[in-house]
Amino acid sequence: MNESIIAACDGASKGNPGPAAWAWVVADTQGRPERWEAGPLGTATNNVAELTALRELLESTDPSLAIEVRMDSQYAMNAVTKWLPGWKRNGWKTSAGKPVANRDLVARIDALLTGRAVRFVYVPAHQVDGDPLNALADQAAGDAAVAQQPAGSAHGSPLPTPDPARATGRGSRGGPVKKTAGAARPARSGGTIRARYAGRCHCGKSYAAQELIAKNPNGWGHPECRVPTA
Repeated sequence: MNESIIAACDGASKGNPGPAAWAWVVADTQGRPERWEAGPLGTATNNVAELTALRELLESTDPSLAIEVRMDSQYAMNAVTKWLPGWKRNGWKTSAGKPVANRDLVARIDALLTGRAVRFVYVPAHQVDGDPLNALADQAAGDAAVAQQPAGSAHGSPLPTPDPARATGRGSRGGPVKKTAGAARPARSGGTIRARYAGRCHCGKSYAAQELIAKNPNGWGHPECRVPTA
């Protein structure tokens, strides 16, 4: 019988750049979460966190087994499947002649992919009834970005519980729904919108592009930091 692995990986950055972390989740043959791991990165970008999550997943799984990798990062997926051959032909330069960003991570992933059967599957993030493994990896990465502490099966940590608010578009208590600043879309339920640019809430903590934010008397910030009007 040909064995295979189903897994998901994700990265998070609170501020982009900001406190960041990576995470992966591996399922059993029935698709049920079996083991997971998350680790802090200090201050890093979303792209670094996403690539690191993929590298950690590949390093932590048996290279002799075929693996399906579910990701919500089109950047990380395209970097190692579409753009990589051209970058290598151009001496690790982009089509514009600029050095490839995050080259060390991309090169390491390239080495890990060599001779291995890997199928990448893009899964949209933060969707109601979305991919459950991706939701777990997203939650684990977000929690580790906030705590800046490693977690996972090897640490005796229970599986994270995905916050339903991420899928419904209401944000989460401190988790990184990949955030933004400045009015970008019409107000959603609860008066929230997705920020166009990264910014800083009046609470002192930053939010990232595409994160849900709400209008405060002091400007835009986290929905949970709204000051009730009199």
